[in-house]
Amino acid sequence: MAEKITAYRFDTLEETLSQLNKENCAIIAGGTDVMVMYKSRRGVPPKIPQPIIFIDHLSELKRVYQNGNDLHIGACSTYSELLNNPLIPLPLKKAIKTIAAPAIRNRGTLGGNICNASPAGDTLPLLYVYNAKLLLRSVNGDRIVAISDFIQGVRRVQREPNEILTEIILPSVLETGAHVVFEKVGNRNADAIAKVGFAGYIKTKGAVIEDVRFAFGAVGPTMVRSVDIEKKLLGKTIPLNDADITQVVAAFDKIIKPIDDHRSTAIYRKTVALNLLRYFLSLKQYQHN
Repeated sequence: MAEKITAYRFDTLEETLSQLNKENCAIIAGGTDVMVMYKSRRGVPPKIPQPIIFIDHLSELKRVYQNGNDLHIGACSTYSELLNNPLIPLPLKKAIKTIAAPAIRNRGTLGGNICNASPAGDTLPLLYVYNAKLLLRSVNGDRIVAISDFIQGVRRVQREPNEILTEIILPSVLETGAHVVFEKVGNRNADAIAKVGFAGYIKTKGAVIEDVRFAFGAVGPTMVRSVDIEKKLLGKTIPLNDADITQVVAAFDKIIKPIDDHRSTAIYRKTVALNLLRYFLSLKQYQHN
């Protein structure tokens, strides 16, 4: 006889939060990570050790809207919905297009990609260079945390059991004048886990660098980003000279620490990551997105 599984699907976010405050539940939005994590042999339902609470249908978690130049993205917005939304920046759409196949993009959510906290999360390098902030809600109220503080390790996030990630906030992302790139290296253009992910962000005034950010995926337990290294380029002029480029690449060489696994080798990952960075820094000019 099959084991009974307790599952909840409330009509409102408030009811959902109330239940989470009473009971520790496994939260399922698209389920594309959770179902794989707990998969059993063929034909047997996944064995999830906690009660399940579904949130993908909650309209409060699917809103995408502009507040000034900030972009607010509901955590349960699916990848396919974001691809069709005119407010979503083109670099983020490029990243989304590399995720899995259309069937998965119809179910998977941006919030799920964050809460899964995979070192190879496809959207995460971009969210890091966008300085994404996360709005978490519980019966006790809201709190906002930087994505770099929220993701603490492989599948480890700073979320209390009674909290739900409700929104991803991208500050000033709708301002014009920044050049943003995203690159994913995998066995295929899509439907493949990243061997290396890279995002670069640069904003100039004339030829002078006003702001610059870099993030790497799949080369450490979390995204690799260093504000201290980025500061070395502030005030420099484009095109950068070879000494400045070499200094930044050498600094990242010390903190990028990939591993060998069945998808790739550590040396390949580090070589590719540093080459992507060097190429980005070597551009003679940056077109504004």
